[in-house]
Amino acid sequence: MADTASQSPLAEDLGFDPAELRRKYDVERDRRLRADGNQQYVEVTGEFEHFLDDPYADPGFTREPVVREVDVLVVGGGFGGLLAAARLRAEGYDDLCIVEKGGDFGGTWSWNRSPGGAGDTEGYIYLPLLEETGYMPVAKYARAPEILEHSRRIGRHFDLYPCALFQTTVTGMRWQDDAARWRVDTDRGDVLRARFVVLAGGPLNRPKLPGIPGVDSFKGHSFHTSRWDYAYTGGSPEGGMTKLNDKRVAIIGTGATAIQCIPHLGEDAMHLYVFQRTPSSVDARHNAPT
Repeated sequence: MADTASQSPLAEDLGFDPAELRRKYDVERDRRLRADGNQQYVEVTGEFEHFLDDPYADPGFTREPVVREVDVLVVGGGFGGLLAAARLRAEGYDDLCIVEKGGDFGGTWSWNRSPGGAGDTEGYIYLPLLEETGYMPVAKYARAPEILEHSRRIGRHFDLYPCALFQTTVTGMRWQDDAARWRVDTDRGDVLRARFVVLAGGPLNRPKLPGIPGVDSFKGHSFHTSRWDYAYTGGSPEGGMTKLNDKRVAIIGTGATAIQCIPHLGEDAMHLYVFQRTPSSVDARHNAPT
């Protein structure tokens, strides 16, 4: 049997020591493997509840409570809810109702409007109902504004806006044997009775904060990237945050969202500090127009 160890490249041939590199990655792996798991993060409740405020919805929105019976109630207006509602429409179900916490369709993409945001899966397979709506993404990887607009396109194409209750959260759901219906209550005082309920709520609408000392006592302006405060920074998802020109900005974390918005922050802020616990694995995107 050949001696594989003797055939391995030497450190001087490679320009680095493979054993030392493995030890380095072992250390980084061990830093990620935490017994507390998601408990390491701070929930946005109590004094942190303002991190949940929707900067894109109408803050003074009110409406009369809705009391009605429907065939199908869809909870969630992201891609899952849009797909379910669109397919039901195509099968002839006209008596639908969609309950969505945000101010528009889009789910994750309605909340996450940070500068430079984009999908990390090819738009041709990530964006649903392209053929049905007659749309083609402008590039291999779609930018966040394009994805949000496609969500709205689905809503318009399948006439889903008239049956949607936006800025509304389900507060209770229980089955009623005598009526053979689900009773669904909301924070707007709605009472909806449905033959069928489709649960299409995702996990990415609720931000979490790093569990670090001082997160509860910082007195400067702060917000989560999933609730980007353009009123404070100026600009748009394309950048141009001129209100940061005289500001020192810190961003905590270097995941995909940070990778997308850091170049814009670095260009616009007076000084940018990037705090990284564990490096991400990043590859070239090689995006190209369709």
